[in-house]
Amino acid sequence: MVRPLVNRFKDANAVASQAAADLFTFVESTLAKQARVDLAITGGTVGIATLAAARDLPFNSLELSRLHIWWGDERFVESDSSDRNANQARNAWLKELQIPIGNIHEFPSSDQGRSLDDAAAQFAKHYDAEVINFDLMLMGMGPDGHIASLFPGKTAGESEASVVAEHDSPKPPPLRLSFNYEQINNSKEIWFTVAGSDKADAVSTVFGDAPESLPAGRILGKEKTVWYVDQTAGNLVWGC
Repeated sequence: MVRPLVNRFKDANAVASQAAADLFTFVESTLAKQARVDLAITGGTVGIATLAAARDLPFNSLELSRLHIWWGDERFVESDSSDRNANQARNAWLKELQIPIGNIHEFPSSDQGRSLDDAAAQFAKHYDAEVINFDLMLMGMGPDGHIASLFPGKTAGESEASVVAEHDSPKPPPLRLSFNYEQINNSKEIWFTVAGSDKADAVSTVFGDAPESLPAGRILGKEKTVWYVDQTAGNLVWGC
C-alpha cells in the first residue's frame, strides 16, 4: 500500500491554487507520455475553487483533444440546475477550455426521460465501453467523511456496477449518481482537496486507527494519493 502524501496550507485559497498548479503540471506531463488522459473532477466549494484557479493557467496550450474529463459523481437534477457539478465546473473552468465537446463526459440529468436507476445503468455502459481507469481523480470530502456520493452507513458504493444510484442522500438533493468504490480506487492517482474546521474530525478519523470507518478512509489511488489540507481541517492531526 502506498501511503498518502499530505500537503498543508494556510487556507482554502492556498489549497485551490496549489492543486490547480499541480493539475496543470500533471496533465502536461501525462499528455507527453501517453496518448490519452482521463481526468475526473469534483464539485464542492474547494473543488470548484480549484477549477476556477485552473482557469488562469495555460491549459489551452496543451493538446486538449487527448484530454477527457469526467466527474466522480453528480446530483440527479435538471440539466440546467445550478446544483449540477457539471454546470458549476463549466462556469468555473470548462467554458474556457478549447476541448472537443465529446471529450466531456457528463452524467445524465433528470430531465432526459430516464429514472435514476436507468440513468446509472446507461452511464455505466458508456463508461465501461471506454475501457479506461482514471489517470487522476480530484476528490473532495464532506464533514461526515463522505466522498463523491458515497456516504457513511450507505451501501450503494459496494455495488459491482461501476456507476451506482443513491436514492436517499443525507445531503440534498437526495438523488445522486456516483462511481463505486472499486472504480474510484482504480484511479492511478487521487488528490483530495479539503479545507475548513468542519472537516477536522473526519480528517482525524481518516489519518487515525480506523480510517475505513469513513468513506474517505477507504480511498487510495493505485499509484499515488495526495491530500491538500488547510490548517483548520488538519488541526487535530498535525496541529497546523
